Amino acid sequence: MRLIDERSTAFRAEVAAAPSLDAPVPTCPGWTLFDLVKHLGGGDRFWAAIVGAGPADAPPAEATAARAALEVPREREALLAWLAASTQLLLSALREAGPDAGCWAWWSGLQTPRTSGGVARHRAQETAVHTYDVQLATGAPQPLPAEVALDGVEEFLFTCVATPSAWPHKPTAFDFHAAEGPSWRLTVDGDGARSTRIPAPIAATGEDSDAAGASIHGTASELVLYLYDRIPAESLHVDGDAGLLDLLRAWEPEE
Repeated sequence: MRLIDERSTAFRAEVAAAPSLDAPVPTCPGWTLFDLVKHLGGGDRFWAAIVGAGPADAPPAEATAARAALEVPREREALLAWLAASTQLLLSALREAGPDAGCWAWWSGLQTPRTSGGVARHRAQETAVHTYDVQLATGAPQPLPAEVALDGVEEFLFTCVATPSAWPHKPTAFDFHAAEGPSWRLTVDGDGARSTRIPAPIAATGEDSDAAGASIHGTASELVLYLYDRIPAESLHVDGDAGLLDLLRAWEPEE
């Protein structure tokens, strides 16, 4: 929850300093800064309602309807106050529920539990990436903070990629190596996709590297921004078959 608060505060500071709320956001095609603020705040309120509702097979109908009909202030100061209040609603819901409380979530649950703790971890990453989006829109993009980014690689692989849906191509693996030290292996085959941490001694020596069809190297921030489609694969160092990354990007699992 601390990281959500910190990144939301940084997001608001960037928006407050932006020359115009009508500035386009290159990494969110068709959106302005105003649209991005509305999206982030609406998401905070939506997930606050989901966490508050507890275990469910779908998000609360009221929350879905409220998000679809969302109206927000146009004036910058009022908009930022609305966003701050939105984040506090989410943080309050997370605190009240506790990290182990069950709730609906769109991910498979294979490696990230459908709990308020899983929601908190994912929202921290979404807020961090959208802060980068604002920075890029205002011409001064910064790397994600190391603490956020190092957790972000694993969070993305465990949450956004993990699925029991069969990989429709030849089984393979992708190794992700952060310059800061940690490494992860994403295995894709007929049983779906799941990730594991690569022990430091193995990652350092390159032992068993032949098992990976592609190995991707970069800072943790670069890896997260690549996984969220903010920077191209060409921004990273890739060993092995780089074409596999295109297959992974195009894959749309049924679950």
